[in-house]
Amino acid sequence: MTKMIIHGGTRLSGDVTIGGAKNSTVALIPAAILADTPVQLNMVPDILDVHNLMLILKSMNVRSEFADGMLTIDPTNIVENILPSKAIKSLRASYYFMGALLGKFGEATLSFPGGDNIGPRPIDQHIKAFEALGADVTNNNGTVHIKAGKNGLHGAQIFLDLVSVGATINAILAAVKVKGSTVIRNAAKEPEIIDIVTFLNNMGAKIRGAGTDVIRIEGVDKLEAQNTHIVIPDRIEAGTYLSLAAACGDGVTVHNVIPEHLESFIAKLLEMGVDLEVNEDSIFVPRCDHFKGIEIKTMVYPGFATDLQQPITPLLLRADGQSVITDTIYPERTKHISELSKMGANIKYQNGSIIINHTGKLTGREVSAGEIRAGAAAVIAGIMADGTTTIFNADNILRGYDNIIDKLTELNADVELLNDDM
Repeated sequence: MTKMIIHGGTRLSGDVTIGGAKNSTVALIPAAILADTPVQLNMVPDILDVHNLMLILKSMNVRSEFADGMLTIDPTNIVENILPSKAIKSLRASYYFMGALLGKFGEATLSFPGGDNIGPRPIDQHIKAFEALGADVTNNNGTVHIKAGKNGLHGAQIFLDLVSVGATINAILAAVKVKGSTVIRNAAKEPEIIDIVTFLNNMGAKIRGAGTDVIRIEGVDKLEAQNTHIVIPDRIEAGTYLSLAAACGDGVTVHNVIPEHLESFIAKLLEMGVDLEVNEDSIFVPRCDHFKGIEIKTMVYPGFATDLQQPITPLLLRADGQSVITDTIYPERTKHISELSKMGANIKYQNGSIIINHTGKLTGREVSAGEIRAGAAAVIAGIMADGTTTIFNADNILRGYDNIIDKLTELNADVELLNDDM
């Protein structure tokens, strides 16, 4: 385990470049095993989740090499195997191997996926999709076994009861090589889904409708990579740096951004009074000393992302009056509240909402990164605070933020990583 040390009170300025999307990458890597040729992914973020997924690939005799943002995956000698439970339980996105292995071999066996503890995140919609495609699913003491039924896998009509990114992607991965037509209704619309579909279609898949609530798939026999797939920019990382720049920046430009992916977030910053300069692929955040309190309700895309409610919270502490955040996706995503309170934040959880009042001063303290985005909130608060902040369990931050120490240092932040035993 590692800890992050932040000497706060510095003003930030300069440029930061956003890496590839974590939420795309963690699905693209399992999707790669469906290919019948080696695959190359570019703009892959250097995060712990990527390295854990590479360990899972290795257990299936799938070679992978990662350097300078380029990840090469060779699934041509893949073998069915029991996947390493430690790596599976370290990240929730390991569940994409369910759909990918079902599509590749007609069966999959793996431990129940882990990841951040941010409240209930059942996989019942994933199972519903697999069963519609003709699979039998059993759960034996935390081990999920999925296998094509006696009549094999077949195209199907799938209606998701809840809009779910994970279930939408898993259904696509399971169906892309299944004979016949599959239609997924009430599908999620996130940019990461479009990214996965673009990757598969460039290998010969026949998928239409990504980005809408109806996705249609015609099964194909082969998937062959013809070019290198470039991962889309990470909209959550971008939003995190925009919050940081607004909270304590003297002029910061955030590069490699697709502003259309951040429209709901940008709208809230503008509502607060942040005079953003939005360009084609970058956003400039000028110094801002006065902010208005706002109300935020997280929603499915294109609404305000649940992954950005914690990174925006420290900025809201600077706003005049009161701000309110209601997370309709993961109401229990509140691990940052107690940690920010230790630093002097006037914040509480009440009647299902996070109530944030103006806080004139934060003081560095020892806090913990309970999960990725709570850790991001602690980082921003630590840079805003007077004195030194020590963030324990910083590995959680490294799971989701590419080269964060280098990027913050280049913006003039005083941060470092240390082994927890030092």
